[in-house]
Amino acid sequence: MRVLVIEDEKRLAEALAQIFRENRYMADLSYDGQDGLDNGSSGIYDVIVLDVMLPLMDGFAVAAELRRRKITTPILMLTARDQIPDRVTGLDSGADDYMCKPFAPEELLARVRALTRRRGEIAPDEAVYEDLTLDLSTGDLRCARKSVHLNYKEFEICRLLMTNPRTAVSKETLIVKVWGYDSGAEDNNVEAYVSFLRKKFAFLGSRVGIEALRKVGYRLEVSGSC
Repeated sequence: MRVLVIEDEKRLAEALAQIFRENRYMADLSYDGQDGLDNGSSGIYDVIVLDVMLPLMDGFAVAAELRRRKITTPILMLTARDQIPDRVTGLDSGADDYMCKPFAPEELLARVRALTRRRGEIAPDEAVYEDLTLDLSTGDLRCARKSVHLNYKEFEICRLLMTNPRTAVSKETLIVKVWGYDSGAEDNNVEAYVSFLRKKFAFLGSRVGIEALRKVGYRLEVSGSC
C-alpha cells in the first residue's frame, strides 16, 4: 500500500514515513501544498495524510482541489488545528477523517486501515493464489510446508501480481507502485526483481510462474505440480 504524506515540518514528515515503512507501507513525502497537490493528483496513492498549515497552498485548498479533479483517494488530515470549525472545514473540503497532533502512531495506523476498508481496498491478512500464500504482515511466502521471506521490493511486486492474478501488471505500474513516482528506476530494475521472485517460486516448488508479456507487463501463470 502506498501513502502520500504532505507535511512541511521535515522531521515530522520523516517520522511519519518511518512509521508507515515499518508497517510495510510505501511512503512518499511532499513538503508544500502545491507539490502535494501535484503528487496526489497522480492517483497512485491508497491514502493521503495531509497537514493543514502548508506553504504555497493550505491543506483545506489541497483537499478541495483534489476532489474537484475527481481524485477519490482517502484523505486523513493530520494537524495541530483542533478547533471544531477547523474540523468542519477540513471535512467539508473533502477530507475523510481529521486527526489532531500530537498523535499516537497506533491510532494513526488504525485510522489509515479504516479508510482503506471503507474503500474496499484493504487486503486480508494473506494473499492466496493457487499453491502460494503470501503473509501480508510478515512478508513470508509459502508453498505447502516450505516458506521464504521476501524483501520489501520482492514483497510489493509479489503482492501486486497475486492480488491481480488474471491481469497483466505493466512495468510502469510496478516502477511507480514499488520504487516511487520520482525514483528514477528503469525496466531493468523491475526485470531483476522479477528474476529474484522466479527463483524463490522455484525454490518453494510452486506450480506458479511469472509470465512476461511483450510490451504489456507481467502476470502469473500456472503449470506443473507442487
